[in-house]
Amino acid sequence: MNRRLLGEFSRRTVDALRSALPLPGALPHLEHFLAANVAKEVRKDTLIIRRAAEGQEDDGRQILLELLQSAKEIDRDFLRQTMRFPIRIDIPYQEIDPVRMRRMERLFGAAQRVLAAWPQGERPRQALRAAFARGELERLLAEILGLYAQETLALSRGVRLPALLRPVRELAMRRLVGIMESIARRLAADAARTVYV
Repeated sequence: MNRRLLGEFSRRTVDALRSALPLPGALPHLEHFLAANVAKEVRKDTLIIRRAAEGQEDDGRQILLELLQSAKEIDRDFLRQTMRFPIRIDIPYQEIDPVRMRRMERLFGAAQRVLAAWPQGERPRQALRAAFARGELERLLAEILGLYAQETLALSRGVRLPALLRPVRELAMRRLVGIMESIARRLAADAARTVYV
């Protein structure tokens, strides 16, 4: 995923939360947390795109399993960074892995497709146009960002909270994911429009 796209996704999410959730005091912490999370996801996406660029005829499933393990190493780095935040996280991989794998499959396949269609000497925008029709690109981006939102919901379940606060967390996170999915659709449309301008 493009760093700017994920950064914009995070920024729009925080902006929407400012008006939708009654917790303005927590937003600075959330903004820093989301920024660290974006950096983590960019690292993962970079690995996926690099593997797609290798163009090996290896078993795609095996490559994705290796990438999934690399993603867990990046998660461990992320957890070390988040120790400065007032939360603790136990990542629920049994819930996250299937969603993450679907997102990785979509990104890996899209990267392979763009790289195969890339006209020599052209810029990334032309490569995207060569690989996808506008509507198809928009749907793909919305799906990838939507899966990212689902992964965020699963990750939130790993945040350690007192038992009395867990139902509140679940409600708040479902609201957050709804906001993120709505933003994902709008951002995907905006990004696709930019590619085809």
